[in-house]
Amino acid sequence: MDTGTHIVMGIALGGLAMADPVVAAHPATFAAVMTGTIIGSQIPDIDTVLKLRDNAVYIRHHRGITHSVPAVLTWPILLTGAISLIFPEANLLHLWLWTFLAVFLHVFVDIFNSYGTQALRPFSNHWVALGVINTFDPIIFGAHVIALMIWAFGAEPVWTMSILYIILLFYYISRFALQSAIKQAIRNTIPGTKEVFVAPTMRYFQWRIAADTDRHHYVGQAYGRSINIYDKFLKKPMPENALIRSAMKDKNLSAFVSFSPLYRWEINQYKDIYEVRLIDLRYRSNDYYPFVAVAHLDEDHNILNSYTGWIFSEDKLRKKLDFSHN
Repeated sequence: MDTGTHIVMGIALGGLAMADPVVAAHPATFAAVMTGTIIGSQIPDIDTVLKLRDNAVYIRHHRGITHSVPAVLTWPILLTGAISLIFPEANLLHLWLWTFLAVFLHVFVDIFNSYGTQALRPFSNHWVALGVINTFDPIIFGAHVIALMIWAFGAEPVWTMSILYIILLFYYISRFALQSAIKQAIRNTIPGTKEVFVAPTMRYFQWRIAADTDRHHYVGQAYGRSINIYDKFLKKPMPENALIRSAMKDKNLSAFVSFSPLYRWEINQYKDIYEVRLIDLRYRSNDYYPFVAVAHLDEDHNILNSYTGWIFSEDKLRKKLDFSHN
């Protein structure tokens, strides 16, 4: 989820913590717990700083180790120790418990995005992505904001947040039901479908879709069970040659492949420069595929420059390649 949603989730969890008699009866513990739930709801995304290094590192590691099983166990201990220095009178056990729930909730809700997390590390490096909730969901964010406003106007926080979570539980169930219906509609629309990707958008009924058959990639959009196919690409195996082998060793292309399960490739030549481009088919936007990896190589197959990330025009991509050197 996005930063704003994680923040309101942390505050809401702090309100729910008033159900804990120790938290409700002890102001210092409540203050510490509220601090812990807000920070704990954010701390797994500390790996966002990897963007300062480069996109390849960020793509490979964002929502990786900081969302792993060891991290979920370690973050609450570190935060409890730090917060106890500010609130020495707080009950450490209950501070740890609610901070742990905040960290766990962060990782748990991220699983429902199409980006997903490596939440099973170190047992598995597989990306767990259920793909039913957009990174920013206006209904989830708005419901939290309304609940927090109701609390601010004097409502009892435990009942307010409990009702909020019950409503959201049914909302999540409805998202799974709609996703399942869309997948079936895709299979009915595209005979021979082998693999289906369905990604949510900020609109409840509107979803991005991509599908594979033995011979083609299909890309389109679903509105409810109505399926619209916009692009159809013939599937071509990637060549086994020296150019491709050199390109795929580049950090940007290898990071892209580690993240993207559904993409097509292009090879173009501009005078004495070869361009190898990988295009993620999951994120079509305004007739453009903005998530790409591109490498330029010379005639001896040496990497001249490369880039991976979100680019919404060819002009911007050229500028990135001009200034992105290995």
